Amino acid sequence: MTTLAADREIEHLMTLHPKGFDLSLDRITRLLERLGSPQDRLPPVIHIAGTNGKGSCAAFSRALLEAAGHLVHVHTSPHLVNWHERYRLAAEGGGKLVDDDVFAEAIARVAKANQGQKITVFEILTAVTFILFSEHPAEAAIIEVGLGGRFDATNVVERPAVSVIMPVSLDHEAYLGDRVEVIAAEKAGIMKRGCPVVIGAQESETALEVLIETAERLDCPTVVYGQDFLAFEENGRMVYQDEDGLMDLPLPRLPGRHQFANAAAAIAAVKAAGFEIGHRAAERAMANVAWPARMQKLTQGRLVDLAPKGAEIWLDGGHNPGAGVVIAEALAEQEEKNPRPLILISGMINTKDQSGYFSAFKGLARHVYTVPVSKSDAGVPNDELALRATDAGLSAEPVGSIANALMLLRDSWDGPAPRILIGGSLYFAGAVLDENGTPPT
Repeated sequence: MTTLAADREIEHLMTLHPKGFDLSLDRITRLLERLGSPQDRLPPVIHIAGTNGKGSCAAFSRALLEAAGHLVHVHTSPHLVNWHERYRLAAEGGGKLVDDDVFAEAIARVAKANQGQKITVFEILTAVTFILFSEHPAEAAIIEVGLGGRFDATNVVERPAVSVIMPVSLDHEAYLGDRVEVIAAEKAGIMKRGCPVVIGAQESETALEVLIETAERLDCPTVVYGQDFLAFEENGRMVYQDEDGLMDLPLPRLPGRHQFANAAAAIAAVKAAGFEIGHRAAERAMANVAWPARMQKLTQGRLVDLAPKGAEIWLDGGHNPGAGVVIAEALAEQEEKNPRPLILISGMINTKDQSGYFSAFKGLARHVYTVPVSKSDAGVPNDELALRATDAGLSAEPVGSIANALMLLRDSWDGPAPRILIGGSLYFAGAVLDENGTPPT
């Protein structure tokens, strides 16, 4: 797929408009009015917010709906390798990433409608979402929040079929606040009066209280993980339970015990949005769900070829302490099934709690190689990141690149083939997939 036309449009926008976020709905609302309010002409919307698990919930929701035969649009952010990944348009047999010419035309149309007014590139690209999703037929649209909720540019859908709040924890403190109850209130901003709400598994009781109180104040029909629905492992299967009964399902294709709760939230969300999901469709969804760079096992590619022979390589873009905990737990599960020495190759950006992320791997990881993040101006220098890993109690050293880390490991390794986790940032994970020659499709 050629990406030149859309990339040129986006690069031009980058020269005109500020990078980053400017949380407000005024600019996006004004722009959408000029475009004829496409956000009001969408199929039923599943709107997903949260600190961690948003993308996995979107992936499970898509898998469930497509397994049941529905045509589904999906908007996620950020992308890993190509901008096109943010827009998956409904198609028979499963959604496809937007074609480059369709994408480029939509960007140009939105930019023209903006008439040079002050706006962020994310807001323009969100307006592109609404243009694309309103002009191509589908039976559902899954829309992931970019940042926060209340003032996120996606939060202009007045009557979502369901609002989903996935686990809330500290992240993006500069924009959202440094207390979990404040962040929960921002995420709860996507709830709309009288519209169904699904609250996923919450680690923080304080966050849960804020979410439930907001839903009650808005008279939203609400289901809560652990109270109204849940999922658990039994006899090597995943059991989903809600007021309608039990579904005995295969373990999700996405590894890690945390994915049970993400899958459960998606099942609850799809049902709350008014779709019937039969047992057979749910089985197919668990078996077929895919979500790149979230505990993704890399089995081939240019980087894989550089690793020690027989190494097991995992890629995950999780980048905050909450994500570190669930990734470490998933790797601990792998360790129980198949013991191997764990090595981290990590790159992170400077807006994240690096020591908090690394601390989750204390006692689990044997060594950390820290490398630069090539796809972000905000990347933490590899020597500084090594210090953060050391502060968290890990053995660490800086190296120049992912390839260098893998070759250094290969040339010095003596012992059982290692388990390697590459991660620490979605930007970093995207660079890995690009360099490995295995971009998302």
